[in-house]
Amino acid sequence: MAAPRPLPLDPIDEAHRQWTAHGWGEVADGMAAVTSLVRAQQIVMARVDEALRPSGLTFSRYELLMLLSFSRTGALPMTVASARLQVHPTSVTNTVDRLEAARLVERVPHPTDRRATLIAITDAGRELATSTTEELNKRVFAEPGLPPDRLRQLLRLLAEFRHAAGDFEAGDITDRWS
Repeated sequence: MAAPRPLPLDPIDEAHRQWTAHGWGEVADGMAAVTSLVRAQQIVMARVDEALRPSGLTFSRYELLMLLSFSRTGALPMTVASARLQVHPTSVTNTVDRLEAARLVERVPHPTDRRATLIAITDAGRELATSTTEELNKRVFAEPGLPPDRLRQLLRLLAEFRHAAGDFEAGDITDRWS
């Protein structure tokens, strides 16, 4: 995919200027931060989608395959997958339906809880997850757009933001991305 032509000015900077000019200066930085995060997410997802396109996977399907491939047994209860992916159980069910139709996962009975169903990755799912990860590593993750020191700074800031939002409880954020 060809890189889009840059705009002659930064629209978020211009929005910040307008916000301030219209009397909302005290919240202009917050508006610019939120808008910048949303735009950064769009940029990153366009790169991810392009890398995933040949595999036929969406990012949510890829994430579920990777979660299962990283699990000790290659299988997890749907409720655990939902919690770890931080998505509604209905979304996991929809994702599993699509992956199951493609024979990349299968639903299996839980060995000790008759009420629960496990999602298990198949050999084909594991192979696709591996090859897709190699492509994402090469085309997206190896060069995310910032040099390593700035990337770690961004990771610290985003972890701080997510922690403050109640996303996780884990210990000292500053040491994690040093």
